[in-house]
Amino acid sequence: MFKSRLVRDGFIVTLLILSVVPATHAQGAAGEFGPVVRAYLGYLRNEQEVVDDRVSRHAVTVTYYRRNSNRIRALRQMAMQIARESQNDYLPELEAVAPDELGLLFERPPRSGTLRIGEVVQTTFRYLGLVRTGEPFYVFARLDPYEQSELMRNINHRLDNASNSAGAAASGPRVTTRNRRVTTP
Repeated sequence: MFKSRLVRDGFIVTLLILSVVPATHAQGAAGEFGPVVRAYLGYLRNEQEVVDDRVSRHAVTVTYYRRNSNRIRALRQMAMQIARESQNDYLPELEAVAPDELGLLFERPPRSGTLRIGEVVQTTFRYLGLVRTGEPFYVFARLDPYEQSELMRNINHRLDNASNSAGAAASGPRVTTRNRRVTTP
């Protein structure tokens, strides 16, 4: 009993140490980012500290700890990638979900194999990519209200055009006729 608890506690301490290494690396890299990105990385660092504290008090399972640490790591990687590629101090609202969690974001979850980077899923999220941090996480950016309304306007415009075209096609081809000349016998 004592030995198994010692092994389990040693495993938890190892996980805690491994989770701190990426956090300290991100702190060093944060100097290259603007205040918004630095604030988001700080938020993720705080989230990791909360998860670390909860596992140290045995308030959560090791599985819960591992999944959430990996999720935080995936969000950190994607945030830094976006900031570096765009060279802009702006980040969209990011969501990272494991394959079995897609139903948490979507009423009708997409099949993970069909997702394409940049694709808008159900007019609410843009798929950013797959990040592997011990387990795969699909990372999405929530569309802001302006993007959503523009997307809905475009969809409605296309539907209107399609229904107008379908209505014209359903009535058949247009035939023009000439009035007949009437002659009296």
